[in-house]
Amino acid sequence: MAAPTSQQPSVSEREARQVAEAAREQGWRKPSFAKELFLGRFRLDLIHPHPQPAGEDVRRGEEFLAKLRDFCETRIDPARIEREAQIPDEVINGLKELGALGMKIDTKYGGLGLTQVYYNKALALVGTVNPAIGALLSAHQSIGVPQPLKIFGTQEQKDAFLPRCASTDITAFLLTEPDVGSDPARLATTAVPDGDSYILDGVKLWTTNGVVADLLVVMARVPKAEGRKGGITAFVVEADSEGITVENRNAFMGLRGLENGVTRFHQVRVPAANRIGPEGAGLKIALTTLNTGRLSLPAMCVGAGKWCLKIAREWSGAREQWGKPVAFHEAVGQKISFIAATTFALEAVVDLSSQMADEDRNDIRIEAALAKLFGSEMGCLMADELVQIRGGRGFETAESLAARGERAVPAEQLLRDLRINRIFEGSTEIMHLLIAREAVDAHLSVAGDLIDPDKSLSDKAKAGAKAGGFYARWLPKLVAGPGQLPNSYSEFHPAGHADLSGHLRYAERSARKLARSTFYAMSRWQGKMETKQGFLGRIVDIGAELFAMSAACVRAEHLRGTGEHGREAYQLADVFCSQSRVRVDELFGRLWHNTDELDRKVTKGVLSGSYTWLEEGVIDPSGDGAWIADATPGPSKRKNVRRPIR
Repeated sequence: MAAPTSQQPSVSEREARQVAEAAREQGWRKPSFAKELFLGRFRLDLIHPHPQPAGEDVRRGEEFLAKLRDFCETRIDPARIEREAQIPDEVINGLKELGALGMKIDTKYGGLGLTQVYYNKALALVGTVNPAIGALLSAHQSIGVPQPLKIFGTQEQKDAFLPRCASTDITAFLLTEPDVGSDPARLATTAVPDGDSYILDGVKLWTTNGVVADLLVVMARVPKAEGRKGGITAFVVEADSEGITVENRNAFMGLRGLENGVTRFHQVRVPAANRIGPEGAGLKIALTTLNTGRLSLPAMCVGAGKWCLKIAREWSGAREQWGKPVAFHEAVGQKISFIAATTFALEAVVDLSSQMADEDRNDIRIEAALAKLFGSEMGCLMADELVQIRGGRGFETAESLAARGERAVPAEQLLRDLRINRIFEGSTEIMHLLIAREAVDAHLSVAGDLIDPDKSLSDKAKAGAKAGGFYARWLPKLVAGPGQLPNSYSEFHPAGHADLSGHLRYAERSARKLARSTFYAMSRWQGKMETKQGFLGRIVDIGAELFAMSAACVRAEHLRGTGEHGREAYQLADVFCSQSRVRVDELFGRLWHNTDELDRKVTKGVLSGSYTWLEEGVIDPSGDGAWIADATPGPSKRKNVRRPIR
């Protein structure tokens, strides 16, 4: 089979890392609970007491949620969306009339001006009706045109585009290409300067909202030239511009109503005034946009968890086996407990991160990434457990259940719909690496030159002296802390409630242990640390669990203080932390006792063909075709399937 002939830039592994590193937000101008956590400093004061929204924000948010709930209950038929694999135009137009396209857009541009907290609550609500609708609204506002313009756009761009985004125009974000995923250094789409415009050429894949979008955020490479920095750059592009063809509407195992496609650009002229930020700032804009944009996915996982809990409770109480409801059989009860406790903790993580984003006094880039990682993984687990609790009915479609006279519970659909969240906006594996890079940032800032093969001996000597001073101050603080004092965090053990203080002491001790483990690994592997992806993934997963434990405890104490189900919240937090501690202990054990080295050897054997004999005795039902579609620039040879909503 011929290889794709698209003109991909030739990029070495080192050059790819340099591009990714340059796109990172380098400084830490604000405190971060998660950053401190990975350094072994358990700064509970950064998240406790739980931050609170302003009264006017609550009033406006609750008012919109009430309207959105009524719309979802009366004007959306989720079964029809699943059956026809498309969100009806009248539903999208109704959402426009409701103002849902402008939830996060300032009121001066015609938006609703909701906070991140209430934006997430709205996504959780609409996502339970049909996750494809949640994806449409999220892609439009979390990563589409509004968010990057809000942060990086000029006043002229905001005035021109935000009113449209708030009321009529659906937007999409176009970065991925047929042969470019999480390695944007190989981006092939080009934007060549031509007078007061740029000429775009290239192909974009998996363009969520791209089939129905009116405005696009497009990432393209501007060639370097004399007096021109060039590099990956962001543009706002009119979707009906001459030379743009939506060549395919993609179909998936879940999210069947998703308007996701393949978009080709051929000699598309874009005014220079539509460039967002300077040339070469595209990846930084994308990553900064995602700092809060990533919270939309775990928000919808919160909604999924709540629905899983409702169905599990109702079904497990009604279904009897061996003389009692299945809920009271321990094997099923453990699954229900997991769903309840995890939903509580995930909502705590999302609400806390969102409120901190609204207050803008903390840097939440790691917290948002942890929320996305934890939420997407746990959301899938909760949906899978619901399918198991429902048994054969969990595997059966809602349409089939209804056809034979039973309640149409779309449990299998939820499992299919949620699966993409472990891939969307950074796969679990990429999130592990992204978070790990931020987690070791302090170490690299003082000792990075020591492990850089390109640095001179004098540079290494200077780095050694700098690192020596840092570690002389830092390492002794990892020996002891509040987690070893029996009365620490005593306010989390009020009379008549479960004891959460012990869980916080465990979290503090574990944070120091996590930092010691990271330091030991860096000392042992040095420059090879970045290749130890299994180890780094476990480090990050431990941090995610500790963050979730902390958020759950803080939320429980907040609810107790406000008189809202405080006793029950403490019980849920206690159960979650107990379950989480089991997972953390296992992860700590697997840091040093694992099969990573054996796995690498087997992987090499598989790719070299040593085990092809193991593949015998099957038939491959796959069709013909290239592994990666040809994305050679040029005019489209296919019908334009773009479908604007009017």
